[in-house]
Amino acid sequence: MSQLRFHDQSYAAFLFDMDGTLLDSTAVIEQIWRTWAARHGIDHIPLLAAAHGVRLEDTIRQFGPAGINIDAEAELLLQEEMDNVDGIVPIDGIGPLLASLDPASWAIVTSASRELAHVRLRAIGLPLPAVMICAEDVARGKPDPEGYLKAADLLGVSIDECLVFEDAPAGVAAAKAAGAHVAIVGDRVPASEGTHVLRDYREIMLA
Repeated sequence: MSQLRFHDQSYAAFLFDMDGTLLDSTAVIEQIWRTWAARHGIDHIPLLAAAHGVRLEDTIRQFGPAGINIDAEAELLLQEEMDNVDGIVPIDGIGPLLASLDPASWAIVTSASRELAHVRLRAIGLPLPAVMICAEDVARGKPDPEGYLKAADLLGVSIDECLVFEDAPAGVAAAKAAGAHVAIVGDRVPASEGTHVLRDYREIMLA
């Protein structure tokens, strides 16, 4: 297996969040949540601040009105997300990077369902990894570290030898709680909260 390098450090594996890290789906996601919030008379501003990187059902549980059918609402939102892939684009530089990686050296850990992850990745031509931990694969979603720990275990590497790429506070918290190294993608999380800041995927080298 090739050594993966970033900021003069070597890693056994790269673990990627999906939305905001591999692909930009922000506009689609935020519009769906705004519509849902309006339908239920909910202030969308705190909802949007908390929803990024979190499972649908966990966001509904936190912000939905009393007595709401969480599973039914999550199913409706999932269908809306799968029906809206126009405007989703890959993050600059990620396609060539993923194509260059050993399949045994990377995984995706996402709060999206497996079905939605497949739809989005295929829509923009990104590869599906051998290891992908999705919403239905964990009992506790981000910020719990369960997903990242599972991914490292399935890749056969120690979590402290992994570099996690994340863009949302919940994901960064999950990666840190797991014991992984963290690279912040984008500007949603202050740089002080991450081990590294990724400006461009071309910074990454394979040794």
